Amino acid sequence: MKQLCIAVLAVAMLASTTVLGGGKITVKGSDTMVILAQRWAEKYMVAHPDVVIQVTGGGSGVGISALINGATDICNASRPMKPSEFDKLKQRYGTRGVEIKSALDGLSVYVNAECPVQELSLGQLRDIYTGKLTNWKDIGGPNAKIIMYGRENSSGTYVYFKDNVLMGDDYSSSVQSMPGTAAVVNAVAKDKAGIGYGGAAYGKGIRELKVKKDPSSPAYSPTLENIKSGNYPISRYLYMYVRNRPTGTLKEYIDWTLSEEGQKVVTEVGYFPIR
Repeated sequence: MKQLCIAVLAVAMLASTTVLGGGKITVKGSDTMVILAQRWAEKYMVAHPDVVIQVTGGGSGVGISALINGATDICNASRPMKPSEFDKLKQRYGTRGVEIKSALDGLSVYVNAECPVQELSLGQLRDIYTGKLTNWKDIGGPNAKIIMYGRENSSGTYVYFKDNVLMGDDYSSSVQSMPGTAAVVNAVAKDKAGIGYGGAAYGKGIRELKVKKDPSSPAYSPTLENIKSGNYPISRYLYMYVRNRPTGTLKEYIDWTLSEEGQKVVTEVGYFPIR
């Protein structure tokens, strides 16, 4: 994994964004980040009762489209925006937007609590989700068909997993698409033959597999130490995007999410702070 940095990246700072409606902030996008965004909003509104923060999910792609269309102040995304998406912002607003790294996540691989398999390599995960590996017995499990759960294609997690685990290959048509990470976890928790993937904060009621880069490498769990060291092979940033350089209430809120207090919420939710 590329070396992690704490810097907030301003893709462009050509203009300033203020929150429409004074004390109201709208946040939309990544389902992976919904729990974190809601917790941030709740805590901030207690200390700032004059500010209303509305948080909705829908997936990273949905949030990015809303940002481009002017329907949200903040887009949450569990993947970086694509060049084509930055271009659309540029065409509409004269700015390519501002990218803010707000938390770290170790993308977890979930199995049922009764599954005996303890670890998988990236190659085995790729073979499972592209349909080449279909039975648990071939990877140290019981003689049972592997039931795959994943995210819909508007999800940043779907895109990240495809790009970084499947290496751009298509998902098997047998993967069952779920409307959110919580739904993936719930499905795997009920299915002894199930496997799924998603954010570390959702790993409740199931077991997270250790993952290794290749068959000869050691396997690692998605812990803070392993993510920051680069040992866990499927780590990522979680992002916030705004159209322009934020000012006023919007800037105060974003600055707070990146502060020590805001990053403490990241840890409480189950993700990893960038500071």
